[in-house]
Amino acid sequence: MPKWCPGTVVSKKVWTEGLFTIRVAVPDVTPFLPGQFLQLAVFPEGHDGDISKLINRPYSVASPHSDELEFFIVLVEDGELTPRLWALNEGDAIQVAQRAAGSFTLKKTPEAETLWLVATGTGLAPYIAMLRHHQIWESFENIVVVHGVRHFVDLAYTEELRALEEKFPKRFKLVQSLTRDEGTGALKGRIPGLFEDGSIESATGFDCRADNSTVLLCGNPAMLDTMEEILAKRNMKRHRSKSPGQIVLERYW
Repeated sequence: MPKWCPGTVVSKKVWTEGLFTIRVAVPDVTPFLPGQFLQLAVFPEGHDGDISKLINRPYSVASPHSDELEFFIVLVEDGELTPRLWALNEGDAIQVAQRAAGSFTLKKTPEAETLWLVATGTGLAPYIAMLRHHQIWESFENIVVVHGVRHFVDLAYTEELRALEEKFPKRFKLVQSLTRDEGTGALKGRIPGLFEDGSIESATGFDCRADNSTVLLCGNPAMLDTMEEILAKRNMKRHRSKSPGQIVLERYW
């Protein structure tokens, strides 16, 4: 059982119905690396203060370590925890694990000229944390974010990411893709297909090759598996400490 730190919701941003970011004041969390995850928990009704009754799940942190942390969450209507998180508002209490975990970090990411940050849905969260930290900008010449969702309204953090394109016009590119509808500036289709037909590389101006790129994958397991197969055709393989490669992944379920 984790050691818990009491936190307070300081803000809640609803991107669209059931998709939201909460910012939590929780100064006692131990310093962690961008890309790691923390357990969030709430007490069920009638059991306030009973640690043994806490309902908890892991969530990637969408911000670097600080006294206030962000979490990017999608509502699972029949879930045990997310409906309770969705119901939280400014000033409400929440419990956060003191220590983060996970190896989906830049420390575990091999060097390359271009870093591809590929995500579906809330798999974008760890990349937001990385992009807000100086290390990523000091370690990679070029950075590309590829974010795939179903509907245009499901896109999040667009304003922040577009601001990075303006700040680093030659170094940073954002590609958004939609599978169910169309939106201004977004590609239509699933990420693996858009990689395979060259659409994503054309949109960025960067090539994704074994000799110049590292690819981080986060989100839907089907996307991860298919992307691994596609990248394998380019002689890219999963990175391991004893067998260096170009692919690092994080499965969300």
